[in-house]
Amino acid sequence: MATIDTIRFASIVISRMTMAIGSIGPAIGEAWGLSRALSAIAQQPDEANTITRTLFVGLAMIESIAIYCFVISIILIFANPFWNYVVAKGG
Repeated sequence: MATIDTIRFASIVISRMTMAIGSIGPAIGEAWGLSRALSAIAQQPDEANTITRTLFVGLAMIESIAIYCFVISIILIFANPFWNYVVAKGG
């Protein structure tokens, strides 16, 4: 029974760490990209449409990292691959 509780506790802790670490990097990257895009638009207002379009594509790619971390976190909590193995061995 202690092994099941350990797996449950480890899954929750690791999913929290995944979301914490996996959201810091994309947040910093998005802020840095946005500041650079605003600086570029301020220097070249005629190219605002091109810069904005490229910015949105880049932000979507950066945000996908956070979404992948969220998916891993949900898998660890609700569909843990180790859970069935531990239950079969324990009971």
